[in-house]
Amino acid sequence: MSKACALHILVKTREQAEKLKQQLAKGADFSKLAKQHSLCPSGKKGGDLGEFRKGQMVKAFDDVVFKLAVLEVHGPVKTQFGFHLIKTLYRS
Repeated sequence: MSKACALHILVKTREQAEKLKQQLAKGADFSKLAKQHSLCPSGKKGGDLGEFRKGQMVKAFDDVVFKLAVLEVHGPVKTQFGFHLIKTLYRS
């Protein structure tokens, strides 16, 4: 079974996600931005979702974590929760 560890920032609008992504591209700290902006309870931990298995997250989220490049910020990814910026730390 595939497993991964990821950080994410959840916000309400695509525009807000894009602004945060630009800040990250300029070297902003992912954990700090997650603490300041993320609507997810994981924001308090810098956006850290810990380790999870494929299929535990919604499909759009899973597709990023299990298919796209590791250690890069992907998104905005739309789910029923809002817009995510996702950074996969590792997967096995």
